[in-house]
Amino acid sequence: MNLVYADEQGNLFDHPEFIALGRSGDAIVEIMEDELIPLPEGATLVSLPFTKPIGLSIHNDQMQVVPGTVHAVGALLPQGFTRLCLPSYVKSNQEEKLPLFGYTAVVWKDDQFYVAAEQCDDPERWDPLNCNRDELRLQVDRILQKYPDNRLYKHLSHCALEYECLTSSNTFLQRWEGAVPVSYSCNAGCFGCISEQPDDSGFVAPQTRMNFKPTVDEVTQIMLEHLREHDSIISFGQGCEGEPSTQAKIIVEAIRNVRAQTSKGFININTNAGLTDFMRAIVDAGLDLMRVSTISAIEEHYNAYYKPRAYTLQNVERSLRYATDQGVYTSINYLIFPGVTDREEEIEAMLGFAKRTGLKLIQMRNLNIDPESYLQLIPKAKGEIYGMKQMLDIFRSELPDVVIGSYTHVPPEQLQRKKLTDK
Repeated sequence: MNLVYADEQGNLFDHPEFIALGRSGDAIVEIMEDELIPLPEGATLVSLPFTKPIGLSIHNDQMQVVPGTVHAVGALLPQGFTRLCLPSYVKSNQEEKLPLFGYTAVVWKDDQFYVAAEQCDDPERWDPLNCNRDELRLQVDRILQKYPDNRLYKHLSHCALEYECLTSSNTFLQRWEGAVPVSYSCNAGCFGCISEQPDDSGFVAPQTRMNFKPTVDEVTQIMLEHLREHDSIISFGQGCEGEPSTQAKIIVEAIRNVRAQTSKGFININTNAGLTDFMRAIVDAGLDLMRVSTISAIEEHYNAYYKPRAYTLQNVERSLRYATDQGVYTSINYLIFPGVTDREEEIEAMLGFAKRTGLKLIQMRNLNIDPESYLQLIPKAKGEIYGMKQMLDIFRSELPDVVIGSYTHVPPEQLQRKKLTDK
């Protein structure tokens, strides 16, 4: 398997004199054959600025930096795929930080690109190629004409057309999981936040956060417009907003308004779940699905990344347990990183967390971050590092009733129940 590199103009080449390697945390590692899959449709290959690739020389069987003016290459995977290794590189300038993306190791093998990844879910619904941009523009125009005073639709039109956000695009295409952002504030200061970064962070937030407080009527309009089919999902908590539960009053009133008019579809919230009392109120209003974002079930690691304000990991656990007990289909948005998530202590902590909270689904999501910055932030490993592939096997073995996936699903049993209820 040949190393893949990019020249100064961004052209990609494979190097016949270097075998491709991967990276797990700080360690350069060999990529196993069973860790490779063909480059998925919808994936993007990118040159990593300020880096030089590291490969295994076929001449002396030694790891070395590839000579010349070249850059390392990584793949950005679509939803449905879990990365197993990072690209192998060294930074040519340690002060520079990579943009906030989830980089995956790429190799050239059998006349095609392969990536170190595993498919954990069906990628079809979140394949960018399945979003017809011409149809989207027509639907955006139609909805904006129908609701000319709804500021949320105007905000989401920018997300759909400029950022090409698939969730906001679904809102206009009226299919699958759609977005309804509500909050401009947050009770956490996430290190890798994609909508708000401090001026001195060194990162550029790839999205702009919403800057207004929507009305209950604006939220209700979007929810009713989207919840037309039994399997439709409308979701609070988007990349362009803060923590949705900080606007619990709006959410609660909107859910009640919607459920007074239709029982179709599923109402979901993507949340950090730290505001336990607010989360209980949202659950009691009629929430169907809850996805909680987390990076670890170890408090020291969790706090280092999320920087929670006036809540703890115990609040998160209590919120999840309450939702599960009330019949909400609960999941976690698990931000994973090779060399960290697959540590012995991390696996043990997360298995216990999943069992205590009664989770139904773990969404394995590749953490978008500059690797060096993240590794400097979190605690050092205390036990063995198993590797991502073995970690996934352990989760499937130890949590047989928990779905290992990549995005929010409508559980079949709940969908069938809803169809029967609506008849």
